[in-house]
Amino acid sequence: MLGLAACQSAPEQMYNVDPAQGSAENIGSLTAVINRNPNSPESYNVRGSAYGRAGKYRDALDDFDTAIKLNPNYYQAYANRALIWHYTGDDAKAVADYSRAIQINPSYDTAYIGRGDIYRQAGRLDQALSDFNQAISQDTTDGRAYHDRGLIYQAQGQHKQAIEDFSKAISLSPRAPEPYNGRGLSYLALGDTDNAFADFNTAIKLDGNVAESWANQALVYEKRGDRQKAAASYAKAVQIDRNYKPAVDGLARTRSS
Repeated sequence: MLGLAACQSAPEQMYNVDPAQGSAENIGSLTAVINRNPNSPESYNVRGSAYGRAGKYRDALDDFDTAIKLNPNYYQAYANRALIWHYTGDDAKAVADYSRAIQINPSYDTAYIGRGDIYRQAGRLDQALSDFNQAISQDTTDGRAYHDRGLIYQAQGQHKQAIEDFSKAISLSPRAPEPYNGRGLSYLALGDTDNAFADFNTAIKLDGNVAESWANQALVYEKRGDRQKAAASYAKAVQIDRNYKPAVDGLARTRSS
């Protein structure tokens, strides 16, 4: 059962911030700044990020394109554009942009993390691990580097190393539910249901709208033989995301006679 919920996507760097930054009001004020200074690549980069948060990906790409034209060595704009390519499903262009950002600034941890996560999701684990290690060697304070590396260790069955990385990610990003879910699954794999349950409950307290957290909590209830509570938690997960297969399968399993 453990493998059903493992290795979820890592949090992204640009769109899990204050959604108000993508509001029409904020975009309007950023446009006014650009109108006053149309040759500022920084202004286009900031507005592009706001467009990205608002889900206006074509507008975001246009702004990052302009920022890069104005400053061909603007590595942050390459990384931001890469994230938009990733969101629109063009990972080849995303990898190319992350690689260009790294070429310009070999110490840019954000680009290593972004490219590494694409490699991880594509199953290119050796390349992903290399990128996360590189970001960590830069003394990154971005918890995603440790969280993502932890997901690789977890997938490889190296749960003690995974727990160490998830714990480091938690110390850097204590409000993110993802590393709690990751660490909980590795605790569960090692038979430590108490610590796993505590982590899943913390993930739910941080964000009660993540289906994975409720499904993971249900998994502990199920392992403890409490099918009624397990079914209730699986049902909550399905309510949040009816397509989340671990929850759908778990609900059917615990409601069956």
